[in-house]
Amino acid sequence: MVSLDEVARAAGVSSATASRALSGRGHVSPATRQKVNEAAESLGYVVSSAASSLASGRSRSIGVMAPDLHRWFFNSVLSGISDTLTRAGYDLTLYNVTNDPQLRREIFRAFLRRRRVDGVIVVALELDEWETEQLGSLGLPVIVLGGRPRALPGMAIDDQGVTRLAAEHLLTLGHRKIGYIGGDHAFDVDYHVPTQRREGFDQAVEAYGLDPADSPAGVADFTIPGGYRAAKQLFGTPGASFTGLVAASDEMAIGVMLAAKDLGVQIPQQVSVVGVDGHELGGLFGLTTVDQHPVGQGRTAAEHILGRVDGQGNGDSDLPFELVVRSSTAAPAEVEPF
Repeated sequence: MVSLDEVARAAGVSSATASRALSGRGHVSPATRQKVNEAAESLGYVVSSAASSLASGRSRSIGVMAPDLHRWFFNSVLSGISDTLTRAGYDLTLYNVTNDPQLRREIFRAFLRRRRVDGVIVVALELDEWETEQLGSLGLPVIVLGGRPRALPGMAIDDQGVTRLAAEHLLTLGHRKIGYIGGDHAFDVDYHVPTQRREGFDQAVEAYGLDPADSPAGVADFTIPGGYRAAKQLFGTPGASFTGLVAASDEMAIGVMLAAKDLGVQIPQQVSVVGVDGHELGGLFGLTTVDQHPVGQGRTAAEHILGRVDGQGNGDSDLPFELVVRSSTAAPAEVEPF
């Protein structure tokens, strides 16, 4: 196995300089850092994580607690976190927090202590008082992504703002009969995302002098099949006439578009559709969306936790979102609305 001393000799520097260049800690000129990295690569040198931990007092690993790993959104967030940590020379230790209360308690009580980490990112989980205390007792930096808890720093998008922007887009185009498909009660546990997104929709509608109660509404589970079923039901509801529809997620919006196709409802000629998320399939479907940049959210969270590990305090942060207009929305056409 190639040693650090061999790398130092090949680069023509001291072992201490080679160590600083490879670890990224301490002052080393760019030219020297490049020379050491080239020597390490040519010799096949790999930094020993155990030795690095002993020298720095760090594990160079970040714990990430996340639910629903099969869901596109959380996978996208994890991709952003992993990419940023890897580039910084950190490992990712993943804890899948399911709905099983016993397993969830065990993760907070014991798992985080078994494998030492330098910080923890909590993704879209609302923590109770005991869980917050357990994280606090670790004495490590913690960031909550997707919420703003009282006792911990957090970063999140404005969940009212995204659906308000989506509805305002339709209203600006001239739509006055707008439907809505949101998340069902099962998803209203952590930070009440379904409730907040419905409130944002209602705020936009009310600002135009309309009554939200007149907006045809359905609920689903933030999936394409769920959106498909909810749209089928909404399209089949007697008297539910609307020219625009906001879905609280892109996957549900894509389900709406598939249901409309099966029923012969023309998009956007009869119904304009807007989603929320920035799903990778949105472009293929021509879906207008409010992009919340999930990969970027993961990168931002990773950058913040690494900053806190290095002693640079970062407080709460508002995450950006933007309207991306595609072919699924247009001004109301002079045809019979749905």
